[in-house]
Amino acid sequence: MPVSRLATTWANREFPRMALYGSRSTVRAQLARPDHFAASFAYLEECFRPGSPVAGTIAGLAAGQTERVELPGGAFALLQAYFTKPRSEGKWETHRAYIDVQAVIAGEEFMEVADRGRLALAEDLTPARDVLFYRPFEQGSVLRLGPADLAVYFPVDAHMGGLAVTAPVLVRKVVIKVPLGSFPV
Repeated sequence: MPVSRLATTWANREFPRMALYGSRSTVRAQLARPDHFAASFAYLEECFRPGSPVAGTIAGLAAGQTERVELPGGAFALLQAYFTKPRSEGKWETHRAYIDVQAVIAGEEFMEVADRGRLALAEDLTPARDVLFYRPFEQGSVLRLGPADLAVYFPVDAHMGGLAVTAPVLVRKVVIKVPLGSFPV
């Protein structure tokens, strides 16, 4: 994509690709603008470093607990511990103001992803909560995230996470919200 087209794409808050998925190094290499995710990836490294204070905090979370941590550049991290659920209890969602960087620290889950243009809006909770929910949709692509896997979801990516692979298991995860406003054109 020519540089001028890429700048126009970012300015219009459209993104040239769908979700990214894989290891930290693989995803970092695939990002079109990796410099804007530098604080996020630095924080992720701390999350995965055995014995770090952040790793200890994540390991100590009780099921159902979420802790918010402010990061540089307007980003923030949500440290979470929860039990995975059946697909029937999942909800499709997108965001307008943030890009999600979701990393599983322990446990495993299925996540589904689809182009938001294929889904019908059910509830818009923006701008207060920056989340839009969608009606059930059966044709998403399935990702299986285990320890050290991560996915990056852009505003065009409807996603539904926290789904049980087989039986419910405890997942420890970090979701980093990277503000779109931090992307200069």
